[in-house]
Amino acid sequence: MSLMERLERQKRTNMPAPAASAPGRNSERYAAAASATEEYGEFKQKVHAEVIDLVNRESGSLREDDPGKKEYIRSVIESVVNLRGGDVPRSERGKLITELYNDIVGLGPLEALLADPEVSEIMVNGADHVYVETHGKLRLTNVKFRDDAHVMNVINRIVSSVGRRIDESSPMVDARLADGSRVNAIIPPCALTGPTITIRKFSATPLTVADLIRFGSVSPQMVTFLEACVKARLNIVVSGGTGSGKTTLLSVLSAYIPEDERIVTIEDAAELQLRQEHVITLESKPANVEGAGAVTIRDLVRNALRMRPDRIVVGEVRSGETLDMLQAMNTGHDGSLTTAHANSPRDLMSRLETMVLMSGFDMPVKAIREQIASALDLVVHQARLRDGSRKIVSISEVVGMEGDTITLQDIFVYRPTGFGPDGTGGGFLPTGIRPGFVEKMADNGVSVRDEWFHP
Repeated sequence: MSLMERLERQKRTNMPAPAASAPGRNSERYAAAASATEEYGEFKQKVHAEVIDLVNRESGSLREDDPGKKEYIRSVIESVVNLRGGDVPRSERGKLITELYNDIVGLGPLEALLADPEVSEIMVNGADHVYVETHGKLRLTNVKFRDDAHVMNVINRIVSSVGRRIDESSPMVDARLADGSRVNAIIPPCALTGPTITIRKFSATPLTVADLIRFGSVSPQMVTFLEACVKARLNIVVSGGTGSGKTTLLSVLSAYIPEDERIVTIEDAAELQLRQEHVITLESKPANVEGAGAVTIRDLVRNALRMRPDRIVVGEVRSGETLDMLQAMNTGHDGSLTTAHANSPRDLMSRLETMVLMSGFDMPVKAIREQIASALDLVVHQARLRDGSRKIVSISEVVGMEGDTITLQDIFVYRPTGFGPDGTGGGFLPTGIRPGFVEKMADNGVSVRDEWFHP
């Protein structure tokens, strides 16, 4: 029996057995299936090793970035498979060649998931458990790695391409793929279940306002208002939980910045997709092997102030850089945009206070709150609902201080009705409040329509 025939037999034995089948017969079937799978894996490893050996011996004249090197490697794989794969039917050789090619020059089993437009996030929990997020829901896939060493090989390929490292002394890393997808990896001894990878996929075609409206994430009325706020140089913070779509919304809002303005973006891993021409992208840098040379978000925010920016866009504030960001907003850098993790606009105010204290300055809480109230104009809060959809649930104005408390008032809200197919229906409504910064918008040449705020 050929190798592929045994694999076909495995597929049949994976189906539920008839009730009359004898237990011993079932055991024989599962043993045969396991043997076929093991034999196929061994064959792939032998071909993989032979291809690597041939490439190492014969492609020394090809540079790593030579566009012809990948074609050369693929031709070597095809030759070895055709020579050694006598038991593999020609109809199956294409799949085998693709798998080997992905293992050698790509990201192995992850390549198919990265190519799937339905997948928005990939989560590798060790070699045997690969989850994906599609349409806001998590599911376990049938994708598997050979072993933990196979996962480590993929991690090292990712991080080395962006000049970063991961090992036992530095077991965590943030990186990005060539298409801009964000990657986080953590390995043993910190990850007890094995090497773990989390990939937030980068859309080849950035989402637009029309897409957000089509998805039901925002209403046209709210979009028009937000566009006016960005053009009027209001300071805006997008808040929300993990995976709620903050960075996507920040990219959409940044698209409203006029073309004639100089924009400086600051991120841990470059994700923002800005289409303006005058954009400078800055990215933080981890420490080297000696523990020196780190460049933090805070360092980049300080440096950006010397780069004559019209707008500063920070991917996320999470530590002491919050103080520098607030000071920039208070000292003439109007129109700054950023995101922060929070469960609500009110929680965001408390988080900002905590993050300012993380800067190391011993400041009175009231002084911090005055800084926040003076710097921020608008909080756009986004959430992921239980059906997996992402929506802007509130747009709130930072009114100012009332005693020792920062005052907020909602301009637009999302009102759930519970009448949708999953019990999550609702609608976007203006609260009827006309924000106090309307005069500031008018001073900056942006017209405001009262009907935006009519319920």
